Amino acid sequence: MKTAILGGGTWGVALAKLLSENGNDVTVWSALPAEIDALAETSRHPNLPGVVLPNELKYTKDIAEAVTGSKYIIFAVASAYIRSTAKAVAPYITEDHIIIDVAKGMESGTLFTMTEVIDDEMKKCGISFPLKLVTLSGPTHAEEVARDIPTSIVSACVDEECAEEVGRLFMNSCMRVYTNTDIKGVELCGAYKNIIALAAGISRGMGYGDNTIAMLITRGIAEMTRIGLAMGCKRRTFAGLAGIGDLIVTCTSRHSRNNTCGQYIGEGLTYEEASKKVGMVVEGYYALDAGCALCEKMGVEMPIITAVYDIVKKGEKPEDAIRALMARAMKSELD
Repeated sequence: MKTAILGGGTWGVALAKLLSENGNDVTVWSALPAEIDALAETSRHPNLPGVVLPNELKYTKDIAEAVTGSKYIIFAVASAYIRSTAKAVAPYITEDHIIIDVAKGMESGTLFTMTEVIDDEMKKCGISFPLKLVTLSGPTHAEEVARDIPTSIVSACVDEECAEEVGRLFMNSCMRVYTNTDIKGVELCGAYKNIIALAAGISRGMGYGDNTIAMLITRGIAEMTRIGLAMGCKRRTFAGLAGIGDLIVTCTSRHSRNNTCGQYIGEGLTYEEASKKVGMVVEGYYALDAGCALCEKMGVEMPIITAVYDIVKKGEKPEDAIRALMARAMKSELD
């Protein structure tokens, strides 16, 4: 099956490798010509050391070439570029396409999830037919997926048959796929878990230990569930792979950009200094404005999310934010 991967970063390339090895005809497109040239010349990605890409993979700088004839179009660009990529690809979209988003985040201003951004932009571009939109999310670091380490992911779509079709596309001996019709809940998990991972990294950088990480993960999932229920999502989504599963791995893994960036901030660097040191997109930063705006709009208390916002966006000292969190009034764990 012909598939287009829009984005030449680690996650897009890891998925391109998986799909190619599953027997699909895969073309990778990137807005960065140098990225495409390097992939075509070396069959390697600089941030996936030791991983050799299949010779069958194709690379292009022409988005029309990537999309034309493809049934599946995978958005693997950073969240900040989802809208511009949707605009670029809109002229080539037909009713037969299935659009799969693998970016995690929310758009500032609109408070849209990534599939909502794609849908909104394509409607603005004149598409009147209903789009088939799927999101893939879960504890899936590209560095491990590219090395065929056993992994599970969620294929989410309001149309369960469409979610199952996409699941079969990715399923193999190293990738197990579950389906979920609660696409909103799955996407909220993907956005908020990155912010909580920043908090986990900050605490680690301050010299705190495993107790603090466990506290942030546990209370973080409580916050994510609260906002999800307020938005009409299903509680089980937040207890699944896209929720607690992805939160655990993002808060603890050495592969996590958000966790690493947070650690540098906890050690005393500014966000700008920390993100430069990470060298890749830190999605939690870009989700902060929308994440805080949404909880304010819905009247949902999310103290960890707010604390990270105050540290990263307002320059509050991490020790003051932690002190304020610990001084909050006693509450019950039960609803």
